[in-house]
Amino acid sequence: MSAETTGSRDFRYWRLRFRAWRGQRPFWAGLFTIAGGVPIMYFPYANMHLGNVTLAMSTTAGAGSLIIGVLLVTLGLTMWFHSVVRTFAGVAAILLALISIPIANIGGFVVGFLLSLFGGALACAWVPAKPRRGDKQTESTDVTPAGPAPEGAPEPTTAATDTTVDANGGRNSAG
Repeated sequence: MSAETTGSRDFRYWRLRFRAWRGQRPFWAGLFTIAGGVPIMYFPYANMHLGNVTLAMSTTAGAGSLIIGVLLVTLGLTMWFHSVVRTFAGVAAILLALISIPIANIGGFVVGFLLSLFGGALACAWVPAKPRRGDKQTESTDVTPAGPAPEGAPEPTTAATDTTVDANGGRNSAG
């Protein structure tokens, strides 16, 4: 290896790549939606142990909770990897969070409901960033820069006719 080759990429390189990837999509919306889907699909199948006593939280809504949780995780991943449909995924996440209240143990004991609702709202509100000023070309070339004109340059003229407002000092002669 020579001094110019980097060899293995360090942590800083991967952190900057992840930061750039995260900035181009509704990352936090997807994360909150995924985090909201996990408790909704987990709690109906969980068993809690209190000493020698086992409390089974399985209910008749176990299949509905599993479907809602899997759909929320899928919508969160969709927000990450296909951000064009972020509005649809956000609205669907909000609706599934609302449906999880009566079906999935009060929306995963309110934790999954609130996380999914917040993630869906973030997805609906997220818009892609505008390109930076240095990245895009100037759109029109006929705009003169502010300030005095360079020496030897002709004065800019406006072609005003008698029918425009600018003619005759702003007074119109039409009436």
